[in-house]
Amino acid sequence: MQRNTSSYIIAARRTALGRIGGLHRNRRIEALAAPVIEAALSDCGIAPDRVEELILGNASQGGNPARLVALASGLSETATAYTIDRQCASGLDAVLNACRNVSDGEAEVVLAGGAESLSTAPWRIAKPKSLYHQPHFIGLEPSLTDATEEPHLFEASELLSQRLNIAREHQDAWALKSHLKAESGREKRKFVGEIVPLRSNAEEAKDQSAANGASPEDFSSEPPWLPPEGRLTAANTSIMHDGAAIAVVVSQYVWEELGRPPAIRLVASVSRGVAPDNEAGAPMEAMRKLYDRLEGFNPKDIGLVELSETSAAQAIAFSTSLGLEDDLINPEGGAVVRGHPLAAAGAVLVVRLFSRMVRQRGTGKVQYGVATLGAIGGIGVAALFESV
Repeated sequence: MQRNTSSYIIAARRTALGRIGGLHRNRRIEALAAPVIEAALSDCGIAPDRVEELILGNASQGGNPARLVALASGLSETATAYTIDRQCASGLDAVLNACRNVSDGEAEVVLAGGAESLSTAPWRIAKPKSLYHQPHFIGLEPSLTDATEEPHLFEASELLSQRLNIAREHQDAWALKSHLKAESGREKRKFVGEIVPLRSNAEEAKDQSAANGASPEDFSSEPPWLPPEGRLTAANTSIMHDGAAIAVVVSQYVWEELGRPPAIRLVASVSRGVAPDNEAGAPMEAMRKLYDRLEGFNPKDIGLVELSETSAAQAIAFSTSLGLEDDLINPEGGAVVRGHPLAAAGAVLVVRLFSRMVRQRGTGKVQYGVATLGAIGGIGVAALFESV
């Protein structure tokens, strides 16, 4: 008989994020994810053969790469595995599904997260309409028209910045502040214990795009993505990266068996669709839905919001529309700094929450934290976690 129980995230790790063709250029998805799984299981003292399932977010590989990753990680052949593709939201969805499965009594130990190796992923090519047409590459974002050119990933954020009149200078300033937050976090060793170096060198222990010494001049000199009047640039947007992030989710029985280690627990989660041309507004709508669902909960009790922003414009609109203090959002830098690993992005948010709410507990306890992001096509996801 199945039993309802609480679920607990007792370990969470990730790789450093690398530019496409950069840090992880020759690593396939299993080479990225397997060491992270091994490190997360080692952190909490759970043997690989005790894991019952792996749920993995991935949007570029095709097939069921979760099974490949499970076997490469040394999990038992009896462990099941499945892959989720809701684009950018996939990794967070994987973690939420794991929490629900464990809470429903379907499993005691589940691994969940996301992995994306865009550097080694297969190319997608559209079939020609006739023998007289040439095939063309298909981008990551689905086209809304019959045009051969895919819409730009940042068009929705550009429209948002124009609609809300968010000046480029404001966006550049926000992005620079995010870089400074990340630099401060590195100096204070806030990412130690979070990032799994895949080789023993300094480059593997930090996100490749999180450069030291960012200055205002670095931002002002960047050309816009959409000239001539565009406000978004390579410096104030989050660029696609490779990376993997994994969380260990266990039942209350296992949590108590392990001596009730510090953990985070899912309180509530929501998803919400918006019009595709309002894709950049999806996280805001998801947060409003989350607030509505939390009857009797004071949003001011939320001490941390990890947002995987597509752009500084989206982050500014998010904080302004919800009345949130800037320092509450991504206190150690966001996706504009570290990059956006597509289907792994939401799982990275969970790892970041775990670091702030568990690993850094001695520096000031955060009781409640939110992970939120928007997915390609206009879907927002938000999840509230509690420190226990």
